[in-house]
Amino acid sequence: MKITDKIYGEVKVDGVLEELIQSKPMQRLKGIHQGGASYLVNKKWNVTRFDHSIGVMVLIKKMGGSIEEQIAGLLHDVSHTAFSHVIDYVFANQDEDYHEAIYRSVVSESEIPAILKKYHYHYEDLLFDDSQWTLLEQPAPDLCADRVDYTLRDMYEYGGIPLKEIHTFLDGLRFWKGRMYLQDLKAAEWFVRTYYKEVIDFFMDPLNVYANAALAETLRLALDKNIIDITDFLGEDAQVISQLKEAENQEVKERLCRIHEKVNVKADGVNYDLHHKSKVRLIDPMVMDGQDLKRASVLSDKVKEMNELAYQKSKKGVYVNILADK
Repeated sequence: MKITDKIYGEVKVDGVLEELIQSKPMQRLKGIHQGGASYLVNKKWNVTRFDHSIGVMVLIKKMGGSIEEQIAGLLHDVSHTAFSHVIDYVFANQDEDYHEAIYRSVVSESEIPAILKKYHYHYEDLLFDDSQWTLLEQPAPDLCADRVDYTLRDMYEYGGIPLKEIHTFLDGLRFWKGRMYLQDLKAAEWFVRTYYKEVIDFFMDPLNVYANAALAETLRLALDKNIIDITDFLGEDAQVISQLKEAENQEVKERLCRIHEKVNVKADGVNYDLHHKSKVRLIDPMVMDGQDLKRASVLSDKVKEMNELAYQKSKKGVYVNILADK
């Protein structure tokens, strides 16, 4: 089976990886948008959890990761609900980790354990301890395959960063003693700048914030009215939208109709209709300096300044003035 990825190019997979990719839990991710409700207000914001999961697997492979870590990377987001992190806004979950809380049950009740068993893997040992997969996951502010892929992928699609710059960055990406690092300080500065285009400029874009808040409010009402239930979130985005549209509830329909591509909003800290704060996400890559690994912020005032600005913006949040939503 050949996969052509927009970021990493063509890669061949077979055996357990091919079967997992073709499984229902993975195929479902084609209908889960990574940006939540953002695709409803901007059709260009359409990266899926499937795109990202494949990308993480391929990046781990290219970085020399084992087949086991590739499997963990491929499946790391398989429990994401419809509209991704919107579920966290529905339940006011500030840690934004609902998909992690249900990961064990989603995997255990799927066909994934049987596929892994066929290839002599035990799913609990492989999937329920992320600490063993240091390429896949690292605590912030370090680099890891998950963090690198969603940044590059989203910003390639939405932010206009060219493939040439992405490939230059990837060429300097290394892994040593459980740490992902960069050989060049300029590459580190480039990635920090790109990462904040993602988690500040995109995540906190007033239109994005509006879409996710409006959909969360709609879904919360639909849950209260028993139009949907929590199990429906284990379907795809389009399925849940169809349920809302077909509901015999005018209030739900009216709220859903306010989420569209002609919505007009702006950031306004004085006259605002909603205020949103995401969890603070900072990045400070390790860089090889002589024979030692050092934080980019130690070597670069630019990185230090970008981190401080991102921290202040995250703590402040974004204030959104809704100019027109009908």
